[in-house]
Amino acid sequence: MRHALKEFALPVFAIAAALLVFGLLVAFAGVDPVEVWATLFKGAFGDWFSWQNTLQRAAPLMLTALCVALPARAGLIIIGGEGALVLGGLACAALAHAVPLPGNVIGTVIVCIAGAIAGAVWIVLAGWLRQFRGINETISSLLLAYIAIGIFKHLVEGPLRDPASLNKPSTYALNDGMLIGGIGGSDVHWGLVIGIVACLGLGWWLRATASGFSVRVVGGNPRTAQLVGLPATRLILSACGLGGACAGLAGAVEVAAVHTNANASLIAGYGYAGILVSFIARHNPVAIVPVAILFGGFGAAGSLLQRRLGLPDASVLVLQGIAFVLILASEGLRTVNWKKFGDRMLPEARSYT
Repeated sequence: MRHALKEFALPVFAIAAALLVFGLLVAFAGVDPVEVWATLFKGAFGDWFSWQNTLQRAAPLMLTALCVALPARAGLIIIGGEGALVLGGLACAALAHAVPLPGNVIGTVIVCIAGAIAGAVWIVLAGWLRQFRGINETISSLLLAYIAIGIFKHLVEGPLRDPASLNKPSTYALNDGMLIGGIGGSDVHWGLVIGIVACLGLGWWLRATASGFSVRVVGGNPRTAQLVGLPATRLILSACGLGGACAGLAGAVEVAAVHTNANASLIAGYGYAGILVSFIARHNPVAIVPVAILFGGFGAAGSLLQRRLGLPDASVLVLQGIAFVLILASEGLRTVNWKKFGDRMLPEARSYT
């Protein structure tokens, strides 16, 4: 119980500290920090419109966070989810144009599978470079993300461009019957359900199946995994493939539910924000759900901060950056024995009295 509280307390403390530091920064800009915090909450969770915006942003965050969390459970730090997302969205739009598909839910499933496959292949490449060429997966996945974005821009602005898209280059739009609609007529699309199901399903897989347990063993103690004969390379590449498939699916869902085609708006930073969500959730797929909703709310509140207080819309990125730094710093506090620390500090305090 105490361990669980410690696991929960440190991320909460880091987020609270990030909000405090962000408040101090805006105070230097002449804005009341209390008003900023209140506006953040109102823009994220203040009414049904805010909730819809928050949940719509949370859906891709859940899936891109899984792109970090699953390889992390296998011992790899993959931060290239943005590349897998844009290629997933591109594959979704390109397949819908290149191949005659049913204009119904079957067509939607097919293009989403295409997006998932594209993302899986891209992240597996980073895992393959680590396992067979010894290249650090953090660096390779980040560089691969830049390559993926370059490929995306080249194809969207060139061979796959819809001639009718003048000022904003984009691919051809998906058939109306293939689009993912809202839940109960709201602006919250079914991608949110997909994200939640993916988080809960993969969380169950890691906890309740032999293959999931094997992945955790490989990530927790590679030497033990080697001694018991686990196929470490296959398990690592499988974790990378599943994570990449989730990020690619996020791109496909964004195309089918939000943009209707692949364009530059797909490069919205969800892949990078997913890194923060995964680290705060301690790479726990189930915990990713509430954390993604929280950070979806931060993103949704950006426009309200701009309208009400005159702060830049991108100021929420500063908040996310501060939170990321503090989350990484808090990792060092997990190994501190606070009881011994207190016992050692108490005699020193008494010596001054």
